[in-house]
Amino acid sequence: MPGRDPSEPHRAATPLELFFDLCFVIAVAQASAGLHHALTEGHHAAGVLRFALVFFTIWWAWMNFTWFASAYDPDDVPYRLAVLAQITGSLVLAAGVSRAFEDGDLRIITLGYVVLRTTLAALWLRAALSDPARRGTALRFAAGVTVCQLGWLGLLFTPETIRLPLIGVMITAEISVPVWAQSAGMTPWHPRHIAERYELFTLIVLGESVAAATVAVRGAFERHQGTGALYALAGGGLLTAYAMWWLYFARPAHTLLATTHQAHRRRFPWAYGHYLVFASATAEGAGLAAYADHVTRGTDASATAAGAAVTVPAAVFLLTVWAVHLRPHRRRPAEHVPYLATGAAVLTATWSPAPALTSGVLLATLVALTAAKDRRR
Repeated sequence: MPGRDPSEPHRAATPLELFFDLCFVIAVAQASAGLHHALTEGHHAAGVLRFALVFFTIWWAWMNFTWFASAYDPDDVPYRLAVLAQITGSLVLAAGVSRAFEDGDLRIITLGYVVLRTTLAALWLRAALSDPARRGTALRFAAGVTVCQLGWLGLLFTPETIRLPLIGVMITAEISVPVWAQSAGMTPWHPRHIAERYELFTLIVLGESVAAATVAVRGAFERHQGTGALYALAGGGLLTAYAMWWLYFARPAHTLLATTHQAHRRRFPWAYGHYLVFASATAEGAGLAAYADHVTRGTDASATAAGAAVTVPAAVFLLTVWAVHLRPHRRRPAEHVPYLATGAAVLTATWSPAPALTSGVLLATLVALTAAKDRRR
């Protein structure tokens, strides 16, 4: 399993990688559904916390394999079998999401995570045998993944009263492994390939957000034959989804990840910052669905909490995309003002009579302004 060429022309996502992503969308959908139900039942703090933790496991497993495959992808039979085993782990993880949301049961999620991470550790050991120049990096990855996996297994046997702080320790350890491993040498990841993989997963989470909101709004229309609030919700949800897509794809990511010293320093904030990009896009669909329930049948959530379920994910998405994806392209400080001002305005839309429509119009206005400025430039 020798390393791939980082400057290989026409490098694109493979059918196996696309299949891997499509299977991960099942876990994303389960996380979105769990957050929707938690928000509807008024369990905002617990629901958001559990969503954040569950989505971390989904995103982290996806991201680790994505960067590995960008550097090492022989596409032979052992590699394909290893990836199919990882897909199996993602499906097991997805099966445990509902239990994690309902009663904090992490056993099935941990089992899926064991399959995912054990397979990844085996792939890193294979890379260590096949790529002597980067053996130290590969062995560090294999060791770090294995130790962290043992830590997650150990959490199952700890008292619930101390489990949350230990989960924080484990997350810190997980995100430290790539930094520690790559300090021994850079893996030969491909900038255009990584950018495309992240773009494709962004499309997946945006699609899941639209699907979750559509199902909820359709059910609301069937129960109530349509009201002004529902029409505002549907229109605002569409505007928000369209604006989120436009903003993310306004600039090519691979230019930020070109193999230069500055790009290597930028890769970790960019890669890790996408946790908020993916999570907020997924949460937006859950928030729109929860607001549809609030409008049509009343829920345990207050009007402010229901509005925040729509506006907060939209603002987080906007500000994170600006921070990690758009800001490096814009040199002048004045160019950052519209993004920051729109993010603040979207948050204040929480208290408006139609938060989804208001935030959607604000985001669409930002898109129009920036697109016009870019066209003039």
